[in-house]
Amino acid sequence: MFILISGAFLILMISSLMMMISSILSKKTYIDREKSSPFECGFDPKMSPRLPFSLQFFLIALIFLIFDVEIALLIPLISILKMSSMHYFWAIASFFISILLIGLYHEWNQGALEWAS
Repeated sequence: MFILISGAFLILMISSLMMMISSILSKKTYIDREKSSPFECGFDPKMSPRLPFSLQFFLIALIFLIFDVEIALLIPLISILKMSSMHYFWAIASFFISILLIGLYHEWNQGALEWAS
């Protein structure tokens, strides 16, 4: 037990020493306003270089991700078909697909699938 504790302490000391040495030897950078601004022939930019974030695109991407994961959860139903009866398989499959359809209807009803607003 003593060897394990002393080994852990030695590893902790070596890693702490390496972090301190790398912090001391690292190149320090100073933030300069001109270097961090976008390049426009030496003039201040007239508008923001970033476009505004589209919340509608984010919602569509999130809905796609949720339904993609739920489709991946449907794949194990094939193995349930091999191990159980047909009635049990259809009960589970119809329950899961009805949850998906209710979620899709809710998103459609809320207007999250409307691209132009």
